[in-house]
Amino acid sequence: MSGRLLAISDLHVGYPENRAHVEALRPSDPDDWLIVAGDVGEMFTDVGWALATLASRFARVIWTPGNHELWTMADDQVQLRGVARYEALVAVCQRFGVITPEDPFPVWSGAGGPVTIAPLFTLYDYSFRPDGATTAEEALMMARAAGVVCTDERWLHPDPYPSRPAWCHDLVATASRRLASVAGPVILVSHWPLLRAPTLTLWYPEFALWCGTELTSNWHVKHQVVAAVYGHLHIPRTTWHDGVRFEEVSVGYPREWQPRRGGVPPAPRVILPAAGG
Repeated sequence: MSGRLLAISDLHVGYPENRAHVEALRPSDPDDWLIVAGDVGEMFTDVGWALATLASRFARVIWTPGNHELWTMADDQVQLRGVARYEALVAVCQRFGVITPEDPFPVWSGAGGPVTIAPLFTLYDYSFRPDGATTAEEALMMARAAGVVCTDERWLHPDPYPSRPAWCHDLVATASRRLASVAGPVILVSHWPLLRAPTLTLWYPEFALWCGTELTSNWHVKHQVVAAVYGHLHIPRTTWHDGVRFEEVSVGYPREWQPRRGGVPPAPRVILPAAGG
């Protein structure tokens, strides 16, 4: 296999500029794989269009959901909520051959491999709390007082779970069991960062509440992790934590990438082969 393992997230194709970016994405090698780490779009049909488009071009596409795919907005033709919405998105992915967190983990056998690619759906549970908050309720009160409230509170429904944290805890338990069966090197893919450290540079620190869970904070050292791929923060960069490479691969909104990159949206990040070999 001569291709590369690439990754991108936060495509937000509801914006015309970002949709054009997806329309222009092409592999440089027919063996290229593409990881899509969530937040493809908000509308159900937009998500399906983007993933089907990418699946028709790349040798394999691997997707894990972000919060925006799980929104049920009033003007979306598909009004499914919570688990039912996620399962419907999985069905669309499987129709076009896109790998999801519900499928067997694929193994990359190209340069830098063999390595298992593990797409994970973890959500969040308000455990990335600001100083002084000992409970989720206190943390949410502090965030609201600071004027920081994620739109998830309006549009991301946990049905049939009683809350998003309850859904998160079930998802984390399932993902943990699946990871326990993986032997050898693995790349972890999640929309939300698996540990709190990447959120410490947020302009509004209260937003960390909606950015992950402490339940996953040791996964990068518990397993033989080659790299951890994530998005959500709209801070594309490479960082290292406990000797493990973390890749934030988001495109973000046009208002973010246009001034930062001179009008050119971020290209997919090369995960393997790793820089320097």
